[in-house]
Amino acid sequence: MNEGPFRMQSQSKPKRKRKIGKWLLLSLSSLVLLVVLGMAIAYPLLKYEPLEEAKQAMNSDTVVEVKQGDNSFIFEPAGESANQPSVIFYPGAFVDAESYAPLARKLAEAGHRVYIAEMPFDLAIFGQNKADTIMEQHPNDRYVIGGHSLGGAFAARYASENTDKLEGVFFLGSYADKGGSLKDTHLNVLQITGTNDGVLNWDVWEESKQNLPEATTKFVSIEGGNHAQFGTYGKQKGDQDAAISPQQQLDEVSGAIVDWMQTLKK
Repeated sequence: MNEGPFRMQSQSKPKRKRKIGKWLLLSLSSLVLLVVLGMAIAYPLLKYEPLEEAKQAMNSDTVVEVKQGDNSFIFEPAGESANQPSVIFYPGAFVDAESYAPLARKLAEAGHRVYIAEMPFDLAIFGQNKADTIMEQHPNDRYVIGGHSLGGAFAARYASENTDKLEGVFFLGSYADKGGSLKDTHLNVLQITGTNDGVLNWDVWEESKQNLPEATTKFVSIEGGNHAQFGTYGKQKGDQDAAISPQQQLDEVSGAIVDWMQTLKK
Protein backbone atom coordinates (compact mmCIF):
# COMPACT_ATOMS: atom_id res chain seq x y z
CA MET A 1 0.00 0.00 0.00
CA ASN A 2 2.89 2.38 0.78
CA GLU A 3 4.88 1.62 -2.41
CA GLY A 4 2.88 4.02 -4.60
CA PRO A 5 3.94 7.30 -2.94
CA PHE A 6 7.60 6.20 -2.73
CA ARG A 7 7.56 5.18 -6.39
CA MET A 8 6.15 8.55 -7.43
CA GLN A 9 8.79 10.42 -5.39
CA SER A 10 11.66 8.49 -7.00
CA GLN A 11 10.34 9.26 -10.46
CA SER A 12 10.03 12.99 -9.79
CA LYS A 13 13.76 13.51 -9.04
CA PRO A 14 14.99 12.70 -12.56
CA LYS A 15 12.32 15.04 -13.96
CA ARG A 16 13.54 17.87 -11.72
CA LYS A 17 17.14 17.16 -12.75
CA ARG A 18 16.15 17.26 -16.41
CA LYS A 19 14.38 20.59 -15.92
CA ILE A 20 17.44 22.05 -14.16
CA GLY A 21 19.69 20.69 -16.90
CA LYS A 22 17.51 22.25 -19.61
CA TRP A 23 17.47 25.57 -17.73
CA LEU A 24 21.28 25.57 -17.42
CA LEU A 25 21.66 24.70 -21.10
CA LEU A 26 19.31 27.49 -22.13
CA SER A 27 21.11 29.95 -19.84
CA LEU A 28 24.50 28.96 -21.25
CA SER A 29 23.21 29.25 -24.81
CA SER A 30 21.81 32.69 -24.03
CA LEU A 31 25.13 33.78 -22.53
CA VAL A 32 27.06 32.57 -25.57
CA LEU A 33 24.59 34.38 -27.85
CA LEU A 34 25.02 37.60 -25.88
CA VAL A 35 28.81 37.34 -26.09
CA VAL A 36 28.67 36.72 -29.84
CA LEU A 37 26.26 39.63 -30.35
CA GLY A 38 28.44 41.84 -28.18
CA MET A 39 31.51 40.95 -30.22
CA ALA A 40 29.65 41.56 -33.49
CA ILE A 41 28.62 45.02 -32.31
CA ALA A 42 31.93 46.02 -30.70
CA TYR A 43 34.29 44.53 -33.29
CA PRO A 44 33.88 47.20 -36.01
CA LEU A 45 34.43 49.92 -33.39
CA LEU A 46 37.58 48.32 -31.96
CA LYS A 47 39.25 47.18 -35.17
CA TYR A 48 42.33 48.94 -36.55
CA GLU A 49 42.37 49.08 -40.34
CA PRO A 50 45.52 49.07 -42.48
CA LEU A 51 46.78 52.39 -43.80
CA GLU A 52 47.20 52.96 -47.52
CA GLU A 53 50.92 52.11 -47.29
CA ALA A 54 50.01 48.69 -45.94
CA LYS A 55 47.48 48.10 -48.70
CA GLN A 56 50.09 48.98 -51.31
CA ALA A 57 52.52 46.51 -49.72
CA MET A 58 49.98 43.75 -50.41
CA ASN A 59 50.69 43.94 -54.16
CA SER A 60 53.13 41.57 -55.85
CA ASP A 61 56.04 42.96 -57.86
CA THR A 62 59.29 41.71 -59.36
CA VAL A 63 60.91 41.39 -55.91
CA VAL A 64 58.16 40.00 -53.66
CA GLU A 65 55.23 37.76 -54.53
CA VAL A 66 52.14 38.09 -52.32
CA LYS A 67 49.62 35.26 -52.18
CA GLN A 68 46.53 34.31 -50.21
CA GLY A 69 47.23 31.11 -48.31
CA ASP A 70 45.18 28.94 -45.97
CA ASN A 71 44.04 31.54 -43.39
CA SER A 72 47.17 33.58 -44.01
CA PHE A 73 48.87 36.01 -46.36
CA ILE A 74 52.14 34.74 -47.82
CA PHE A 75 55.06 36.98 -48.81
CA GLU A 76 58.01 35.32 -50.54
CA PRO A 77 60.94 36.23 -52.79
CA ALA A 78 59.82 36.34 -56.40
CA GLY A 79 61.44 33.85 -58.75
CA GLU A 80 63.90 32.35 -56.29
CA SER A 81 64.01 29.91 -53.40
CA ALA A 82 63.44 31.32 -49.94
CA ASN A 83 66.10 31.56 -47.26
CA GLN A 84 65.60 29.68 -44.03
CA PRO A 85 63.98 30.02 -41.61
CA SER A 86 60.48 31.00 -42.72
CA VAL A 87 58.49 33.38 -40.53
CA ILE A 88 55.02 32.98 -39.00
CA PHE A 89 53.52 36.21 -37.66
CA TYR A 90 50.55 36.67 -35.29
CA PRO A 91 48.92 40.16 -35.43
CA GLY A 92 48.05 42.34 -32.45
CA ALA A 93 44.56 42.49 -30.95
CA PHE A 94 41.90 43.92 -33.27
CA VAL A 95 44.54 44.78 -35.88
CA ASP A 96 43.80 43.72 -39.44
CA ALA A 97 46.43 41.25 -40.69
CA GLU A 98 47.17 43.42 -43.73
CA SER A 99 48.51 46.11 -41.38
CA TYR A 100 51.72 44.08 -41.10
CA ALA A 101 52.25 43.81 -44.86
CA PRO A 102 55.12 46.37 -44.91
CA LEU A 103 57.03 44.36 -42.27
CA ALA A 104 56.35 41.08 -44.07
CA ARG A 105 57.50 42.61 -47.35
CA LYS A 106 60.79 43.81 -45.80
CA LEU A 107 61.51 40.31 -44.48
CA ALA A 108 60.62 38.80 -47.87
CA GLU A 109 62.92 41.29 -49.61
CA ALA A 110 65.67 39.88 -47.40
CA GLY A 111 64.90 36.44 -48.82
CA HIS A 112 62.54 34.89 -46.26
CA ARG A 113 59.07 33.42 -46.73
CA VAL A 114 56.62 35.15 -44.37
CA TYR A 115 53.12 34.17 -43.30
CA ILE A 116 50.78 36.65 -41.61
CA ALA A 117 48.09 34.61 -39.88
CA GLU A 118 44.49 35.82 -40.19
CA MET A 119 42.74 35.51 -36.82
CA PRO A 120 39.02 35.21 -36.03
CA PHE A 121 37.83 38.67 -34.93
CA ASP A 122 41.51 39.67 -35.32
CA LEU A 123 42.27 38.11 -31.94
CA ALA A 124 45.08 35.58 -31.61
CA ILE A 125 43.34 34.10 -28.56
CA PHE A 126 40.96 32.42 -31.02
CA GLY A 127 43.71 31.19 -33.34
CA GLN A 128 46.66 30.09 -31.24
CA ASN A 129 47.24 26.99 -33.38
CA LYS A 130 47.03 28.70 -36.79
CA ALA A 131 50.71 27.90 -37.21
CA ASP A 132 49.87 24.22 -37.67
CA THR A 133 47.99 24.74 -40.96
CA ILE A 134 50.60 27.25 -42.11
CA MET A 135 53.47 24.79 -41.64
CA GLU A 136 51.62 22.14 -43.62
CA GLN A 137 52.03 24.28 -46.76
CA HIS A 138 55.85 23.95 -46.64
CA PRO A 139 56.60 21.05 -44.28
CA ASN A 140 60.32 21.00 -45.10
CA ASP A 141 60.93 24.60 -44.06
CA ARG A 142 62.46 25.62 -40.75
CA TYR A 143 60.37 28.12 -38.79
CA VAL A 144 60.40 30.96 -36.32
CA ILE A 145 57.19 32.42 -34.92
CA GLY A 146 56.45 35.82 -33.47
CA GLY A 147 53.90 38.53 -33.08
CA HIS A 148 52.92 41.98 -32.00
CA SER A 149 51.29 42.69 -28.62
CA LEU A 150 48.63 40.01 -27.94
CA GLY A 151 49.84 38.15 -31.02
CA GLY A 152 53.29 37.76 -29.48
CA ALA A 153 51.85 36.33 -26.27
CA PHE A 154 49.91 33.67 -28.15
CA ALA A 155 52.81 32.95 -30.49
CA ALA A 156 54.76 32.15 -27.31
CA ARG A 157 51.97 29.90 -26.05
CA TYR A 158 52.04 28.01 -29.33
CA ALA A 159 55.82 27.78 -29.20
CA SER A 160 55.85 26.47 -25.62
CA GLU A 161 53.67 23.55 -26.74
CA ASN A 162 55.47 22.92 -30.05
CA THR A 163 59.17 23.45 -29.36
CA ASP A 164 60.14 20.64 -31.74
CA LYS A 165 58.65 22.52 -34.72
CA LEU A 166 60.40 25.83 -34.18
CA GLU A 167 63.82 27.43 -33.91
CA GLY A 168 62.89 30.73 -32.34
CA VAL A 169 60.30 33.21 -31.12
CA PHE A 170 60.26 37.00 -31.50
CA PHE A 171 58.21 39.63 -29.71
CA LEU A 172 57.24 43.13 -30.87
CA GLY A 173 56.00 45.18 -27.93
CA SER A 174 54.99 41.93 -26.27
CA TYR A 175 56.08 39.23 -23.82
CA ALA A 176 55.69 35.56 -22.83
CA ASP A 177 53.29 35.06 -19.92
CA LYS A 178 53.36 32.01 -17.64
CA GLY A 179 51.08 30.13 -20.04
CA GLY A 180 53.66 30.63 -22.77
CA SER A 181 56.82 30.27 -20.73
CA LEU A 182 59.87 29.47 -22.84
CA LYS A 183 62.30 29.42 -19.93
CA ASP A 184 63.19 25.72 -20.12
CA THR A 185 63.24 25.43 -23.91
CA HIS A 186 66.06 25.37 -26.46
CA LEU A 187 64.44 28.18 -28.46
CA ASN A 188 66.19 31.38 -29.42
CA VAL A 189 64.23 34.50 -28.46
CA LEU A 190 64.26 38.08 -29.78
CA GLN A 191 62.58 40.78 -27.67
CA ILE A 192 62.02 44.10 -29.49
CA THR A 193 60.48 47.10 -27.73
CA GLY A 194 60.06 50.79 -28.49
CA THR A 195 61.05 53.33 -25.84
CA ASN A 196 57.88 55.39 -26.49
CA ASP A 197 55.50 52.42 -26.26
CA GLY A 198 52.52 53.61 -24.21
CA VAL A 199 50.43 50.46 -24.61
CA LEU A 200 52.88 47.85 -23.34
CA ASN A 201 52.61 47.18 -19.59
CA TRP A 202 56.27 47.70 -18.73
CA ASP A 203 56.00 46.29 -15.20
CA VAL A 204 54.52 43.05 -16.50
CA TRP A 205 57.05 43.03 -19.34
CA GLU A 206 59.89 43.27 -16.81
CA GLU A 207 58.45 40.45 -14.70
CA SER A 208 57.94 38.30 -17.79
CA LYS A 209 61.69 38.12 -18.42
CA GLN A 210 61.70 35.17 -16.02
CA ASN A 211 59.69 33.26 -18.64
CA LEU A 212 62.46 33.51 -21.23
CA PRO A 213 65.60 31.38 -21.64
CA GLU A 214 68.38 33.50 -20.17
CA ALA A 215 71.18 32.19 -22.37
CA THR A 216 69.39 32.49 -25.72
CA THR A 217 67.34 35.69 -25.40
CA LYS A 218 68.37 38.89 -27.18
CA PHE A 219 66.88 42.29 -26.29
CA VAL A 220 66.61 45.14 -28.80
CA SER A 221 65.28 48.59 -27.93
CA ILE A 222 64.08 50.93 -30.68
CA GLU A 223 64.84 54.46 -29.47
CA GLY A 224 61.76 56.65 -30.05
CA GLY A 225 59.64 53.79 -31.36
CA ASN A 226 56.08 53.31 -30.11
CA HIS A 227 53.52 50.49 -30.05
CA ALA A 228 51.45 51.24 -33.15
CA GLN A 229 54.42 51.64 -35.48
CA PHE A 230 55.23 47.93 -35.16
CA GLY A 231 52.35 47.76 -37.62
CA THR A 232 50.94 50.17 -40.20
CA TYR A 233 47.48 51.10 -38.96
CA GLY A 234 47.82 54.62 -37.57
CA LYS A 235 47.52 55.84 -34.01
CA GLN A 236 46.43 53.51 -31.21
CA LYS A 237 44.49 54.49 -28.11
CA GLY A 238 46.74 54.86 -25.08
CA ASP A 239 49.95 54.93 -27.10
CA GLN A 240 52.57 57.66 -26.95
CA ASP A 241 53.69 59.59 -30.00
CA ALA A 242 56.73 58.12 -31.69
CA ALA A 243 59.90 60.21 -31.90
CA ILE A 244 60.93 58.49 -35.14
CA SER A 245 59.15 58.01 -38.44
CA PRO A 246 57.16 54.85 -39.26
CA GLN A 247 59.71 54.05 -41.96
CA GLN A 248 62.65 54.30 -39.57
CA GLN A 249 60.94 52.04 -37.04
CA LEU A 250 60.07 49.57 -39.80
CA ASP A 251 63.67 49.53 -41.02
CA GLU A 252 65.09 49.02 -37.52
CA VAL A 253 62.60 46.30 -36.56
CA SER A 254 62.93 44.34 -39.80
CA GLY A 255 66.72 44.70 -39.68
CA ALA A 256 66.84 43.35 -36.13
CA ILE A 257 64.69 40.34 -37.09
CA VAL A 258 66.77 39.56 -40.19
CA ASP A 259 70.05 39.86 -38.25
CA TRP A 260 68.68 37.57 -35.54
CA MET A 261 67.56 34.96 -38.08
CA GLN A 262 71.03 35.02 -39.63
CA THR A 263 72.40 33.68 -36.34
CA LEU A 264 69.99 30.72 -36.51
CA LYS A 265 71.34 29.38 -39.81
CA LYS A 266 72.62 25.82 -39.65
